Amino acid sequence: MFEVRERFKLAESFIEQYKGKQPDWGPLGYITFKRTYARVVDQTTGRTEEYFETLRRVVEGCYTIQLNHCLSLKLPWKREKAQRSAQEMFRLMWDFKFLPPGRGLWMMGSEYIYLRGSAALNNCAFVSTDELDTDFAEPFCFLMDLSMLGVGVAFDTEGAGSVTIQEPALGEYTHQVEDSKEGWCDLIRVVLNSYVGRARRPAKIDYSKIRPMGAPINTFGGIAPGPGPLIECIENITKILAPRAGHEISSTDITDLMNVIGKCVVSGGVRRTAELALGKPTDQDYLRLKDPKLHGDKLTAWRWASNNSVSAEVGMDYHDVGTQTAKNGEPGYFWRDTARAYGRMKDGATWADAKVAGTNPCAEQSLESYEICNLVETFPSRHGSLDEYKRTLKFAYLYAKTVTLIPTHNERTNAIMLRNRRIGLSQSGIVEAFEKHGKRTHFEWCDKGYEYICQLDKIYSSWLCVPTSVKKTSVKPSGTVSLMPGVTPGIHYAHSEYYFRTIRIDKTSKLVEPLKKAGYRIEESVYGDNTWVVYFPVHEENFSRSKTQVSVWEQMENVAQMSYYWADNQVSATVTFRPEEAADIPYALELYESRVKSISFLPLTDHNYPQAPYQEITKEAYDLAVAKLKPLNFESINTDEAQDLFCDGDKCEINVRPHMPEQQEMDGVDEAPEVLAEAETEDAGAVTQEA
Repeated sequence: MFEVRERFKLAESFIEQYKGKQPDWGPLGYITFKRTYARVVDQTTGRTEEYFETLRRVVEGCYTIQLNHCLSLKLPWKREKAQRSAQEMFRLMWDFKFLPPGRGLWMMGSEYIYLRGSAALNNCAFVSTDELDTDFAEPFCFLMDLSMLGVGVAFDTEGAGSVTIQEPALGEYTHQVEDSKEGWCDLIRVVLNSYVGRARRPAKIDYSKIRPMGAPINTFGGIAPGPGPLIECIENITKILAPRAGHEISSTDITDLMNVIGKCVVSGGVRRTAELALGKPTDQDYLRLKDPKLHGDKLTAWRWASNNSVSAEVGMDYHDVGTQTAKNGEPGYFWRDTARAYGRMKDGATWADAKVAGTNPCAEQSLESYEICNLVETFPSRHGSLDEYKRTLKFAYLYAKTVTLIPTHNERTNAIMLRNRRIGLSQSGIVEAFEKHGKRTHFEWCDKGYEYICQLDKIYSSWLCVPTSVKKTSVKPSGTVSLMPGVTPGIHYAHSEYYFRTIRIDKTSKLVEPLKKAGYRIEESVYGDNTWVVYFPVHEENFSRSKTQVSVWEQMENVAQMSYYWADNQVSATVTFRPEEAADIPYALELYESRVKSISFLPLTDHNYPQAPYQEITKEAYDLAVAKLKPLNFESINTDEAQDLFCDGDKCEINVRPHMPEQQEMDGVDEAPEVLAEAETEDAGAVTQEA
């Protein structure tokens, strides 16, 4: 896939400076790293990477890609300059000035990338169903393929009404499923196409080649789920399409098919993947898909698997959809024409991205159909000056641009990605930066930082002989990546100044004993799900107000300002609102429709359920908890746990447990009891069935 003629290596004398040391972790930083990103380095003992080893793999992988790109095209490459540059990138990540996405921390520098392409380095993707009449199965197979690599995929319902479902013709043959993600997708393709007359449904399906549940996946990493999830997926496809014979495919059918495929992926062992549906705001059937009174059985079965949004239009009537959003947070909103016309709102309409078809599951990236994107997270609150931040932006940009130098395994995706070179330099800890530097100063950093990125893109694209990036900046919601330095995620406000952040860990996990020895409070889960609940005391140092104290209007204005000064893609934001603010949502949408490209909402409600993920505490309780803690020691244990395998936003994830009907999870906060495992459930492996 990517020919590696020569490997780049950091100087051993440089690496020696970091051996045996730990960076300035956030309160949950070290456990997040060991559980989520540290790969096994010794198969005999099961020892996993320490942070300096992960950074070494990531940086060497990044510069190996650059080096071989230059070698293949006979472009200039200065080895001494590259060594100095690579060392600076390492130091900036060590000091938590910026970080690659979770995908990059897990996969960059691994052999899988060179063998199978760059898809697994990317956070998210979008696929339209507007060509179902040309290739019916492909959008669904694309979603499955990318999801099994951990990439979050959004889709639309544009294909509704374009094909008529038929009774499948049976073929007198047995379809044997190969033990690979391609094998799984091939079966889904055959079965789906049989319902539109483009294939014969096999008389028998042989799953015997699929390795059993619990078997290791050596190339990609993780644990095999066995054939069970795929068998259930085929059964669910039949349940959806068989009764529809003779009818045109509907938005409901499209969403249900995507959802059962998403359920198959997460049921295979990964607790987190991502789906977002984009429907029409006038499609009443689509808007009622998650109504528990109408569809409680299907909501429990699979409709929890996507967050549902609408493709909004400037000038539309927001009363009905806005009122529905005020009830449970859905639908969210994406203004496609605005994303096509505008980069940063400050720069006016240019229509440089006129082929945009949708967005990613966290809605921070404008995307064409079959396009993928990679994001990098910077932390402006951990910088003291604009010049220092600009230096960080250079290396964050360099990482993101490098990912675009490797093609994926999908030819259609490559045709778009290699033309657009779309990236997303993001920020986390934005609210902390507001408090530390002041809003005016932060927006000035954004404005001048963006101009600097544009200059860099011209310089480096010229050197690498590739197109400049169609868009370069965004604000992603962040997930576990922001836990490592301990900054607030994306543009969101903190829960409170002092709180317990609980995470759930399987009782069999080897992380449990080190946590007990370090003095962390650990309880048995009250939900009988074979997990321990660990309490991490957190103090938000740059705290002024919690999310309960900030109005809908101020949150919307923050998004608009970041869209104006920084994000030429989009700002992913979940605006939280109090019950008395619910009636304001239609009016807020009307006022801000021309200033933002995407937005979602979440009602703030008081949850009294035990072991909630965020629990406000007093300073005294925090000090008492911290006084009991000792340093964590995870050396010489195998933490073969769940990877952060998608777009890094808790808003986007799909959970193994279905959502409770009365509440849809948004942004990873205030989860209902059924979904508390979310990002912190660590007992699942990757679903990919690679050899």
